[in-house]
Amino acid sequence: MKSSLKAAVAGVILMGGTAAAMAQNVVVAPQPDVVIAPEQQTVIRSYVKREPLASISLPGIELNLGSTVPQEVELHTIKESSVPYQYVVVNDRTVVVDPDTRQVIQVLN
Repeated sequence: MKSSLKAAVAGVILMGGTAAAMAQNVVVAPQPDVVIAPEQQTVIRSYVKREPLASISLPGIELNLGSTVPQEVELHTIKESSVPYQYVVVNDRTVVVDPDTRQVIQVLN
């Protein structure tokens, strides 16, 4: 009985160590430091509706929050507002980008 208990405890410890090692290998996309104020979100959404862009395709690249938009992609300014961000439509998704870092800070669907 004691040996069964010792084996069970050793197994739990071993599994916990394996899970911890696996967790260390997970790659997480960096999250942007930018928070868009609600009033800026309203301006962005209304501007994007008024000034629609043709969607571009980036095969093999999925742009999500924190991703970096490739340099060859042309970003478009959100004019007539105090919003310092730019946008592009990729795979039918409007992506709001920090023009300094080219990091995706919001994805509008």
